[in-house]
Amino acid sequence: MTAKPRAKLADSAALARIAGGAPAKEAHAPRREALLALQKAVQHYKKGEWAPAAIAAAEAADEDAKYASAYHLLALALDNLGQRHKAFEMYERAIALDPHDPDLYLNIGTAAWSLALYDGAEKAFRAYIQLRPDCPKGYNNLAGCLRDKGEVDSAIEIARDAIMLMPEAAELWNTLGTIMGEISDFEKAIEFYKEAQRLDPTMSRAFHNMGHALAHVGPLDESVANYSRALALCENEADRAEILHARGLSRVAMGTLAEGWPEYEQRHNPHFSQSNYFAVDAPRWDGEDLKGKKLLLAGEQGLGDEIMLAGLVPELIERLGPAGKLMIACDHRLVPLFQRSFPNVHVGIQMHAKHNAKPVRVVHWARGDLKPDYYTPMGSPLGILRARIDDFPKNAFLKPDPTRVRFWQDRLATLGPGPYVGICWQSMLLTTQRKKFFSALEVWQPVLEKTCVKFVNLQYGDAKPDIAHVREKFGVRIHEFDDLDLRMNLDDNAALCAALDLVVSAPTAAAALAAATGTQTWFLTAGRVWPQLGTDHYPWYADTRVLTPEKFGDWPALMTRFADEIEAFAAR
Repeated sequence: MTAKPRAKLADSAALARIAGGAPAKEAHAPRREALLALQKAVQHYKKGEWAPAAIAAAEAADEDAKYASAYHLLALALDNLGQRHKAFEMYERAIALDPHDPDLYLNIGTAAWSLALYDGAEKAFRAYIQLRPDCPKGYNNLAGCLRDKGEVDSAIEIARDAIMLMPEAAELWNTLGTIMGEISDFEKAIEFYKEAQRLDPTMSRAFHNMGHALAHVGPLDESVANYSRALALCENEADRAEILHARGLSRVAMGTLAEGWPEYEQRHNPHFSQSNYFAVDAPRWDGEDLKGKKLLLAGEQGLGDEIMLAGLVPELIERLGPAGKLMIACDHRLVPLFQRSFPNVHVGIQMHAKHNAKPVRVVHWARGDLKPDYYTPMGSPLGILRARIDDFPKNAFLKPDPTRVRFWQDRLATLGPGPYVGICWQSMLLTTQRKKFFSALEVWQPVLEKTCVKFVNLQYGDAKPDIAHVREKFGVRIHEFDDLDLRMNLDDNAALCAALDLVVSAPTAAAALAAATGTQTWFLTAGRVWPQLGTDHYPWYADTRVLTPEKFGDWPALMTRFADEIEAFAAR
């Protein structure tokens, strides 16, 4: 992911102003006890001691309820502790007491931005710009906020206008690069990151974001080199976790798994922005002997990841031995399919909660006879069980109900002669950041006009408007089975996939489900993706290939090639 600013003081001068106790314009002389407590808080904050800083700042606020700087520093400390909603409340109190302090608007805007409260963040950043029109920070954060809000044209305009005013501000060039990356113009993004690096060779974020861009378009070794440089320049623990994780994915994408998997584990570093907590009363497994033990395999990330990572189950069962017990906590929709596929495993539902804005995976049933000796997130055994490409067995590991497979084979036959090809074109989670990885169904026209196969919808969610649109515009038919809920009934969805001759999909849970059942699956990607592990396919599954354009996101060129591939497939 691209590096984004996080809530922190605007500069050392602002920290000195807080420590001195003088608001930006409005005079309020704090009580001596409050001033001493805040100075203590500042010392803790400088050392990165967030909890003591928060306690001391709270003491300062208790001593003087009108002390805006106390609430400001308390908010910053709470934000660094991950208590974002409480931090937001403290920022609001500080602004009410001192509405003329620009740093308050910068920091409450950044806090709102991190919570995806884009309208509030935009308002705060615009207020900061009014108070500090000569400082690039406000323009920089406003452009980034508008980018994430989906208002890309406005974001570009803000960044470019600011660069005209402050052409030597490296952070503005860096942010303009991130905006261009969101619209898949990585060539320009790289150009802007290079300028940011030239202007400020010590700017970790410019190297981080260059690594991110090169991870999409290559060369991957240069991506790794830029991440390494970013890491050498970075002192913030949260940023270091992000960089290590990103570098790990680039290494995995190159096929250097032994180096990549340990860094991929940074996704469980509490400082990592997308880390999860696991509410499990057991130590985490770190390669200990499992013979005769009980191991809980806890789902993580998304539905497609849980499906893909289930390929590790057979080896974990083998390590546990006949006296051991494997338990899987997963999405409730996968329980019947996993239970049939792994009959000697206990499969149960994993619940979701939040703690300080962090996701928590809860396994309420992991107690009593089912209390594990160890637990592990589903992806963490990769470093032990998949250190080399040759360690991937390439087997079908999910077993749909054979009765339902026959049912769907008969149902497909009613459509006329095959081959029968299932298709899925996008994820249900289409954020501004993710849209570039998926194509619109309309772009599939050259493929859908091929009459040598029968196309079957595997797109979960409300796909009817897209399907109706291409039928009306191009006169093409995508067959649907309205009595099958593709999103919720994954067990029957898997049976349909097993009955198909081929599935072609964007890298979604639909593709993972089909590939895991052993159905030949083609992944359509905007560019290289890390699960390829440096190959031209997905080694996780039995029979896959990856179709990707020469230029990132060039869907029209890919669809022309794809149409030829479909004809060749039908002719076999």
